[in-house]
Amino acid sequence: MSFRRGVRLGIDVGTARVGVARCDPDGMLAVPVETVPRDDRALARVTQLAEEHGAFEILVGLPVSLRGNDTSSTEDARAFAHGIAEATGLPVRLVDERLSTVTAHTALRQSGRTQRSSRRIVDQVAAVVLLQQAIDVEKGTGTPAGALVHIPQEPA
Repeated sequence: MSFRRGVRLGIDVGTARVGVARCDPDGMLAVPVETVPRDDRALARVTQLAEEHGAFEILVGLPVSLRGNDTSSTEDARAFAHGIAEATGLPVRLVDERLSTVTAHTALRQSGRTQRSSRRIVDQVAAVVLLQQAIDVEKGTGTPAGALVHIPQEPA
């Protein structure tokens, strides 16, 4: 099984904040990068981070219910992923992030942080969780995790 080498960004899209994580080119470790305020500059900042880190692919968490159904946040995450794909020109994949925020809160609580003191970094940690899960899937199966976002091409 092959693993595609290169830096990836993981994105956890929220209504107030966007968590960003990255991995090393060998996919050994996903680490937090930044929490981006969710405002009209968010897409530009994520695009800038993708450039700064030399990402070849961006993985965006798709928040679905535990049963796998769309939630109120699902369309928002899809729209943000499309915006990233259009702004960066990079491949963007939507990956199931069912429990990434719950896992992030648990990890932060176990490290002794209160929910209040975790607010600024929980989105980054959730991005780390979803990115690491996607890397592990690709390493285990040889197939990239998630579904590729397709940007409609303009006729020539």
